[in-house]
Amino acid sequence: MSAPVIAVIDYGMGNLHSVAKALEHVAPHARVVVTSEPAALAAADRVVFPGQGAAPDCMRAIDALGLREAILQAARNKPLLGICMGLQVLFEASEEGDTACLGVLPGRVVRFPRELRAHDGTRLKVPHMGWNSVRQNAHPLWTGIPDGARFYFVHSYYVVPAQPELAVGYSAYPDEFVCACARANLFAVQFHPEKSARDGLRLLENFTRWNP
Repeated sequence: MSAPVIAVIDYGMGNLHSVAKALEHVAPHARVVVTSEPAALAAADRVVFPGQGAAPDCMRAIDALGLREAILQAARNKPLLGICMGLQVLFEASEEGDTACLGVLPGRVVRFPRELRAHDGTRLKVPHMGWNSVRQNAHPLWTGIPDGARFYFVHSYYVVPAQPELAVGYSAYPDEFVCACARANLFAVQFHPEKSARDGLRLLENFTRWNP
């Protein structure tokens, strides 16, 4: 029996090396391929959709490489994990550059206020960068991860789902925002599990074993 294939989408934006290495670590039984080929995504058993940078650049790169339909097809029929920008562009639109996104999930992406302050009045930096705790709603990918576990974030924008039931994780900066969404075979997070030590690796391992 051949090894299951996990495809990591390469559209030129994201720390793909660390994502691929983390997946290889937690799933030695699988073959991890970093690819920009639509056919490779179609052939994979699971797909990881990472990304960093700006939404307009992300969408331009996806379309330039002919990846849009392959991503939409994967989102319909196989386990897909979105990370950071790979969460945001699953939604309908982003305030970043007034960008139309993939529209897989209903809702939009908004920016933290430019004058962001903690509840005690202290000014907060944007982008939100560093470790922050995550409050969970029940989902198989949280298995073995304590509620309130800390994950590593780097972002200036966050998602606002149109359907509240899509939210399965929340963080706060300083007010609560959605940082993880799930529906059927999709799970996507704002934070970087590949940079989030033991609990991040556990989430990636859970994804490699998840059979939605």
